Amino acid sequence: MSEGFRGIVQTMGLGNLKPNIVVMRYPEIWRRENLTEIPATFVGIINDCIVANKAVVIVKGLDEWPNEYQRQYGTIDLYWIVRDGGLMLLLSQLLLTKESFESCKIQVFCIAEEDSDAAVLKADVKKFLYDLRMQAEVIVISMKSWDEQTENGPQQDESLDAFIAAQHRIKNYLAEMKAEAQKSGTPLMADGKPVVVNEQQVEKFLYTTLKLNSTILRHSRMAAVVLVSLPPPPINHPAYCYMEYMDLLVENVP
Repeated sequence: MSEGFRGIVQTMGLGNLKPNIVVMRYPEIWRRENLTEIPATFVGIINDCIVANKAVVIVKGLDEWPNEYQRQYGTIDLYWIVRDGGLMLLLSQLLLTKESFESCKIQVFCIAEEDSDAAVLKADVKKFLYDLRMQAEVIVISMKSWDEQTENGPQQDESLDAFIAAQHRIKNYLAEMKAEAQKSGTPLMADGKPVVVNEQQVEKFLYTTLKLNSTILRHSRMAAVVLVSLPPPPINHPAYCYMEYMDLLVENVP
């Protein structure tokens, strides 16, 4: 499947008519059906798209996507985690052209490192949107206040349960990987490739994802659509771990 998809990405289109965006459905069944090959295939496809200089859009919840008669009145929320959020802005504008979403408002959430950065970041983003002639509310969440906001509340409890479950699964996965490497006398291998696993980094990724999920649930539980910019899969990192991060990020998100 990966080889076939790679061939499609490399050959699709003609000249200037080559598409530059690949849209994929998020494989929500990967753990429910215990399909262990899905993480490697899915992450491999993402990496192939990045190498081919294609933007990637991953869609979750297609079965609940409204048709033209189901008008939405909520918000379209954009979480600008990775700084390049231009594609999300484009997608939000395209959604507003559809009858189902034309009554929605756009909210842009940005992450600031410090409280002192919040005002500057908000002003920069508002100016950027003004230059694009886009109507949107800009909300800045600082990393410092992030911890305080997500310490308590039902959204923290929901996210924490998912976090503990993901933490347990990853520990078991890494333990099996280490046992296999020790038994065979080879480096750590995942999906037939050598990998480097920094358990402190894995824990940091999980905790950051926990905070993101709590924040999204706090602000966007009633949103019509939630768009989140994602970092690319880490190099030489097990695909299984990346899928766990993504699962935790969108846990209970509409």
